[in-house]
Amino acid sequence: MSAVPDAKTQVREVLDRLPDDCSLEDVQYHLYVADKLRRRIAQADAGQAVPHAEAEKRLEEWLK
Repeated sequence: MSAVPDAKTQVREVLDRLPDDCSLEDVQYHLYVADKLRRRIAQADAGQAVPHAEAEKRLEEWLK
């Protein structure tokens, strides 16, 4: 199971990675992406992810 940081920790980590001259839009975007990743990791940990082989099969169908 992956350790998912709490919201304040996640915000601090995002802010620490951004340059000092970043815009509010930059902050919002990076927080959005971090939240999406956090949610997907939680889903995978809960067994709600699509197995790799199934994802490949679906991709092959979509690309036909």
